[in-house]
Amino acid sequence: MFVHAVYFWLKPETTPAQVRQYEELALAMSAIPGVKHLWLGRPAATDRPVIDRSYSYALTVVFSDPAAEEVYQKHPIHDTFREKCGTFWNKVVIYDSI
Repeated sequence: MFVHAVYFWLKPETTPAQVRQYEELALAMSAIPGVKHLWLGRPAATDRPVIDRSYSYALTVVFSDPAAEEVYQKHPIHDTFREKCGTFWNKVVIYDSI
C-alpha cells in the first residue's frame, strides 16, 4: 500500500470558478490507472492544539504500491491538474507513506 497525502493552501484571491475547476480536476485523477482510492476534502471542524487546519484542501490518494504512484505522477490527467490549477495555490505539502 502506498498513500500519497497532499495538502494545498489556495491563494485568497482564488475565485469560486477556479475552486470548482480545482475540485473537478483533482477528482478526475481518480481515473488514473493504479489509483485505488482518492479523496478530496476541506479541514474538519475539529479543534485541538495538535490539529493544523490552516490548509484549504487535502487530497489523499491510495495506490497498491510505489510503482502505481509513479504511473500517477507521469500521467497526462495529473499533468493537466498541475498545469491548469498550479497557479491557484501558494503552498503545497506532500506526505508519502507505505
